[in-house]
Amino acid sequence: MLRRMMLAISASDRIREVVTTAPYARDMVARFVAGTGLDDALRVTRQLIESGLLVTLDHLGEHTTDPEQAAAAADEYITLLGRLAEAGRARRGAAEVSVKPTAVGLGLSEHGEKTAAENIARICAAARAAGTTVTLDMEEHEMVEAVLRIHRELREEFADLGCVIQSYLRRSEADCAALAASGARVRLCKGAYDAPEQVAFTSRRDIDRCYVRCLRRLLAGPGYPMLATHDPRLIEIAGAQTILAGRPVDSFEYQMLYGIRPAEQRRLAALGARVRVYVPYGSDWYGYLTRRLAERPGNLAFFLRSLATRR
Repeated sequence: MLRRMMLAISASDRIREVVTTAPYARDMVARFVAGTGLDDALRVTRQLIESGLLVTLDHLGEHTTDPEQAAAAADEYITLLGRLAEAGRARRGAAEVSVKPTAVGLGLSEHGEKTAAENIARICAAARAAGTTVTLDMEEHEMVEAVLRIHRELREEFADLGCVIQSYLRRSEADCAALAASGARVRLCKGAYDAPEQVAFTSRRDIDRCYVRCLRRLLAGPGYPMLATHDPRLIEIAGAQTILAGRPVDSFEYQMLYGIRPAEQRRLAALGARVRVYVPYGSDWYGYLTRRLAERPGNLAFFLRSLATRR
């Protein structure tokens, strides 16, 4: 119930205005978001890499409304990749980027898929020049087919282009099987969007069970699984399954969000695992933040305290 309420809040323009203008919301935002600008993102990236972690950077923004806005979002990523290369942070994929297809045009009313594919191709070319990779974030369930289609088409030129599969969707095990067979890089997460029951699991138990089934599919294939979870039980299962599958430690990675369970991130890295931190930055943080609150009820209490307490 709380998760559905928070996901509804994420879509409310009125609540968005109240929250984004609240003077003390910055404490919560700073916990999950690196900052509003490129320099903030680079600073956090440097700190994480120096502590033995990998990074994927997301310039916040989604559902662009015109082609110029979509092109500008792609340009931001190209600039970011150039700066990462200059700083030596992109080598061998130490820092990569995550791109929401609707941020670069997928949701446009005219030629949305074509626009998104062209912008993503530009970002992939910049990533190749920098020595790193791109992962396509997955958004609402209505976008899955288009995102996977773009992924298939662009992998013909950019074989290391990754994508995300969300275990809350009923179709995800079949998608993981197909992607694993193709040798793709796949980030597996639970998902942070709402969807009708006919296309999505509604209980946490069923979502977790699907996660494990998808995990096994990915580990059985020749691709590169990116296991995105903060759930201690799923992390334990993932560790056991990688051993059973005979996966070398450099053939998969764990992924976690910036600001969530940093001690666990360091613990896994100290054991020799590849651990990548998803680091968002930018001023359009509201949708991202409310989905993080929906995932973890404890985050909501932290947020309410930050709104009520002066520094």
